[in-house]
Amino acid sequence: MKGGNIYSFKGRPVSAALALVVLVLFSTLLWTWETNPIATTFRSAQEWYHLPSDFHLELPIDSVGTAKPKKVVEKSLTPSRQNKTKLQLGIKGAAAVDSIRPQSSDFLHKKDLKSSSRNEACNYANGKWVADSRRPLYSGFNCKQWLSSMWSCRMTQRPDFSFEGFRWQPKNCDMQEFDRSMFLRKMKDKTIAFIGDSLGRQQFQSLMCMATGGEESPEVENVGWEYGLVKHRGAIRPDGWAYRFPRTNTTILYYWSASLCDLVPLNISDKHTNIAMHLDRPPAFMRQFLHRFNVLVLNTGHHWNRGKLNGNRWIMHVNGMPNENKKIEEIANAKKLAIKSVVRWLDLQLVLHPQLKVFFRTLSPRHFINGDWNTGGSCDNTIPLSNGNEASQVGSSDPVIEGALKGTKIKILDITPLSQLRDEAHMSRYTLRGIVNASDCLHWCLPGIPDTWNELLVTQL
Repeated sequence: MKGGNIYSFKGRPVSAALALVVLVLFSTLLWTWETNPIATTFRSAQEWYHLPSDFHLELPIDSVGTAKPKKVVEKSLTPSRQNKTKLQLGIKGAAAVDSIRPQSSDFLHKKDLKSSSRNEACNYANGKWVADSRRPLYSGFNCKQWLSSMWSCRMTQRPDFSFEGFRWQPKNCDMQEFDRSMFLRKMKDKTIAFIGDSLGRQQFQSLMCMATGGEESPEVENVGWEYGLVKHRGAIRPDGWAYRFPRTNTTILYYWSASLCDLVPLNISDKHTNIAMHLDRPPAFMRQFLHRFNVLVLNTGHHWNRGKLNGNRWIMHVNGMPNENKKIEEIANAKKLAIKSVVRWLDLQLVLHPQLKVFFRTLSPRHFINGDWNTGGSCDNTIPLSNGNEASQVGSSDPVIEGALKGTKIKILDITPLSQLRDEAHMSRYTLRGIVNASDCLHWCLPGIPDTWNELLVTQL
């Protein structure tokens, strides 16, 4: 047999026609196997549906723990790599890849934009309360480490807790349930600061209970000393608190500033001295530590009355001098000036602190009937949503805050309408010592309505 005669059978060469027939038969057999339904059962799911490693679909975690398509990073495949991929996937798999490649990035991008624009245009104050058997988010019995006993209604003689079993559902808005692990990861290496009155303190305590699940957490560090939040001699309590979650380096703090004005004693050596209330100057604490904050939540309102100002010995000052303007002396105008001043200052500071997000929370409603806190007013209703479960409005419930924020980068956290529906969720007459005659229809039971304020806050971060 000669070296060039390699295709032979018993010394006879195989014709080119016969070779062609064999090739056709082999191709037909391969095609039949490829399309045979029985044969496909032997093929793994990865062979049919697994996309090549060049396709990377990133699913970022949003502020409430929901994975949302955000971006597709797609590397171009050279013709040789495309062919190799098609061979690995089979004809159907390759067809799937070809159909996805030119569309997937655009589709996901448009979907993300749609979801994002929906939330940006959302009015979270519009919606309804719905029953939820998974509520509350933490136990009022166990969150003793963060929750003041006077606000823990589970520790009082209150007999009914049906107010705990509801959640707020904004209209046409995406709002996922709060997840504390996801929240702490989202706030890794960040600081959330609440600055305001006792309702701000309630929101702070609520978030501490939510972030810990209402459980004892000895690993959480008290870092109040870093911010000068320590109890001074003779003081009932410090001016605020600050705690840090070491695993994620997340800090949550509260500073008491009921008016959001800078308060300066006129005679530092006299503990009964009058105090200069600088309407046009933000609190010194805010000016000193603003660079350390990533999220700032402000509130004010219930201390803006003549009784509070006189009781606290606050003397209005403007431009560093005692106020002599009769128009500004009116409480409503003084409050408006103070809010506009702190908002204007913060908006200018945002240029220097791009990491900072600022929210101004609207007024938490009071529900006194038949009088006020000192004239026999009460809030004895225990039936949830007896005045309806839905709130709908155009614009903000607080025109003063809305007007001050207009044209700034500061967001409004409008909690007034949804809270207005929950007159049964206040402290009422129930205390640790028993049932008293006077009612607290200003502060809320915890767990309770301030938890929802924080859910709205976290959703918008």
